[in-house]
Amino acid sequence: MMELIKFIVEQFAEKPKTIQYIVEENGNTVNVTVVLDESDMGKVIGRQGKVAKALRTLVKTVAAKEGKKYNIEIKETGEMK
Repeated sequence: MMELIKFIVEQFAEKPKTIQYIVEENGNTVNVTVVLDESDMGKVIGRQGKVAKALRTLVKTVAAKEGKKYNIEIKETGEMK
């Protein structure tokens, strides 16, 4: 699943090497925090959040087959300090 998330996020980011993925697993729930550079935030989230919403929909659909629930949160590098 992480390969899918990374692939989609990195298609929109200008600085894919600076992206960090923080994964926390708690039973059937997996929390993924994507930490982006400030300049990539708008591109990855998209207008009115459409790209982020599409990413969450795709992941939710694939995760249902695995019997897991994925929560994806997108943050800026400065927010993690």
